[in-house]
Amino acid sequence: MSNLAENIEAIEPQPGKKILLVDDDFSLLRLLTIRLQSEGYDIVTAEGVDAAIKAVSKEPFALVLTDLRMPGKDGLYLLDYLTRKKPSLPIIIMTAHGTINDAVKATEKGALSFITKPIDHHQLREALKKALMQSDDGSRKDHWRSDIISNSPQMNEVLDQAYRVAQKDVSVLITGASGTGKEMLARAIHQAGPRADKPFVAINCGALPEHLLESELFGHTKGAFTGATNENKGLFRTAHGGTIFLDEIGDMPMPLQVKLLRVLQERIVRPVGSSQEYPIDVKVLSATHRNLLYAMRSREFREDLYYRLNVVNLHLPSLQERPEDIPLLVRHILSKTAAKHDARVTRFADDAMLKLCSAQWTGNIRQLVNVVEQCVALTHTPVISVSLVEQALLDNTSYWPSLTDAREEFERHYLIRVLKMTDGVVAKAAELAGRNRTDFYKIMKKHELTSEEFRK
Repeated sequence: MSNLAENIEAIEPQPGKKILLVDDDFSLLRLLTIRLQSEGYDIVTAEGVDAAIKAVSKEPFALVLTDLRMPGKDGLYLLDYLTRKKPSLPIIIMTAHGTINDAVKATEKGALSFITKPIDHHQLREALKKALMQSDDGSRKDHWRSDIISNSPQMNEVLDQAYRVAQKDVSVLITGASGTGKEMLARAIHQAGPRADKPFVAINCGALPEHLLESELFGHTKGAFTGATNENKGLFRTAHGGTIFLDEIGDMPMPLQVKLLRVLQERIVRPVGSSQEYPIDVKVLSATHRNLLYAMRSREFREDLYYRLNVVNLHLPSLQERPEDIPLLVRHILSKTAAKHDARVTRFADDAMLKLCSAQWTGNIRQLVNVVEQCVALTHTPVISVSLVEQALLDNTSYWPSLTDAREEFERHYLIRVLKMTDGVVAKAAELAGRNRTDFYKIMKKHELTSEEFRK
């Protein structure tokens, strides 16, 4: 609507200040657009709730400013929709004096604030400034988890817990199958806490023999053993003030577990070959794919060390437990891989994406990355075909699903796709699937799907 501001000096919109205005009164939209554009805001308008929902699905906004009373779907409907779909998006309600009680209810439901009509521009300016400052603070708070791609409830619950434990100086044990992203979560915890500007040091405890692992962790003096030509301060001292991440802690040899326990209890390290001790201040994060309770019963892992490390346990779900994240992850991995190899690949074909979503990812995200990278390397077209996906999956033969599992996964993702195509209208979805509506509802119930999830 740049033509609305012809008589106002052009001002370049400021990054992060895109606002969606929603009102059925075109004159008010026009006036607010002129005023706010003159202050550097990037304005998009919507004359109703349906247009607003369409706008937020296409592009990101820093804030929504909406009228409360509109014919048909009103501001409360839009508020309910946005608090479910875009919970971090600030919403300000505009209301006439006669509907202030409704506006108060709206703030209880999640609106940031409300302003009354006729609009006082000073009041509006202050409300927008305050809302955008809070939005910026929220974005900074979420920066710690920016590398973790997920929309699943299971992962959101883990991340909420991770943020809370990051603020406290407690040891955290991260468990989960191989390839679920345990080191990535450890790095995110470090970034979320007060030690974020200090070192993050990681080591795989199963990758080195015992004497080298001890030296790497605690350091050694020059000449402490054959090949020790220089002094090494060790990773615990390197991480002083920050975080140390002990990956695959379940593979640590038993004699070294005793020495690690002493370090954690006394908060001092003694390098190999030295009589001097050094104090350490580190947050300890550890991870394993092993069942440590079983390892303790078989006397392969010390019980006292387990409880020292496992003050808080965070369990990462497998990719099979968060299938809704697969399309998000695929697009993210595809974008990074294509950029890395300067490949002109834009997307997976629809049937190829369906094949990825219905695969049995027992290798989790690590396996998914491998398959996507292989497809990018072999494709001759901008759109990756289903045959390339099938070939990449066949190359990962150890991950081949059972026929029953494959059938169940296909059925679930087929239902999701057909319900998305019909915007959650079950009668249309059943017709497309060639089933009667009663049978279709039964299949939906089996897969815990509801039509409301897919309605626009």
